[in-house]
Amino acid sequence: MQFLVVARDGTDEGAPGRRLAAREAHLAGVRRMAEDSAMICGGALLDDAGEMAGSACIVAFDDRAALDAWLASDPYVTGDVWREIEVTPFRRAV
Repeated sequence: MQFLVVARDGTDEGAPGRRLAAREAHLAGVRRMAEDSAMICGGALLDDAGEMAGSACIVAFDDRAALDAWLASDPYVTGDVWREIEVTPFRRAV
């Protein structure tokens, strides 16, 4: 099952530092997911100044419980980077 995940970073003063601190671990996990075809596509959401303000991705998991398990262990969640996460079932057309 595919899901669209839109995750917004915190807006407090420490948010950019938390993102930077967790970024390499997050990207390492995303690379593994891409190799396993669980990460279909993903990238950073940018604010008006072009700075990273969140993330969006399309992922594939067996079910919502598996997606939730991934989210619970992702460094952007455990590192308090993502503060708002929206998950929507998705079906890629192309």
